Amino acid sequence: MHSSDSSPPSDGSLPSDGSLPSDCSADSLVRTAHRVGLQALRWLHAHREHGALPPDTTAELAEPDTVYKPLGETALAASLVIREGVAGAAELKLAHELLDFTWKQLGGGDMLHERLLRYPLMSDPLETYAHFARSGYRHEALDRLLDHTTSLRSARAMEMVPNRRLAVANAARISGFDGGDRAPEWERLARATWLGARPEPWLIDWMTAYHMTHTVFHLTDWGRLPAGLPADLAGYLGRWLPVWLDIWAEIGEWDLVAELLIVSACLPEPARTAADWTRLAAVQHEDGLLPRDGTPVEGEAAERFVTHHHTTVVAAVAGTLTVARALGRER
Repeated sequence: MHSSDSSPPSDGSLPSDGSLPSDCSADSLVRTAHRVGLQALRWLHAHREHGALPPDTTAELAEPDTVYKPLGETALAASLVIREGVAGAAELKLAHELLDFTWKQLGGGDMLHERLLRYPLMSDPLETYAHFARSGYRHEALDRLLDHTTSLRSARAMEMVPNRRLAVANAARISGFDGGDRAPEWERLARATWLGARPEPWLIDWMTAYHMTHTVFHLTDWGRLPAGLPADLAGYLGRWLPVWLDIWAEIGEWDLVAELLIVSACLPEPARTAADWTRLAAVQHEDGLLPRDGTPVEGEAAERFVTHHHTTVVAAVAGTLTVARALGRER
């Protein structure tokens, strides 16, 4: 029920039905972002069983991108809805249920523990665990094992592209395994990336754009620490992000557009790009699915889940962070 006072709750959360109050000072951009994010979260919840692991799945994960990675992505979206604390009660319930579902699929952390035991140099158990640790889900044996593996020289010597090294560093930060001599040199890690060099912005390509977005995500811990982005890089993004958004929106690369909107929400001064949110909302399906690109959405529900799950996760995250940053400035 709504209170007789229609102003936003004093804790910054939304009403229990997830709606924005009619007299909320958030503008149309924030209303649109909220609607897109909420509908995406509802779609993820309604179709979560399509992301269940096959009964015979083991920690070896012969095809991790199809049977394992989507669970982590769903957990990411749900954990950020909970972390930001601007959702209504109904929206928070969906997020908690999604986290419970994905945690159960991973055996309450047992699968992550076994996978790390088998493959101690793989980073995905830590990266996946971070989404749950962010919301208070812990696994005692996995904690002990990660405390050991993250302390090894081998963990820091693994060869990987720079934005991936940031991903591992941020996962350790979230989960509490970055203390002492394990603390990363964030400035050095940032400068090793494509974004860190502030290259000619017109030479960015599709894959480089994804690498750039993830550099921002991990430096700022998905918008929690905007100051984690060096000032010169924030200025570079503030200048060129609107251009990149126009380019990829024009050709209908909606997954990348949504990722770029997350970048906007991570900046020290988020860009107010109402037209970008209007374009994204226009292509979102009524049930909340956000298409990956301009290709017609076809197939049965399970096929649509595989093809468009990631984009819908990104939409849920982008909407959540955009609303949170806007309400955070007004509280």
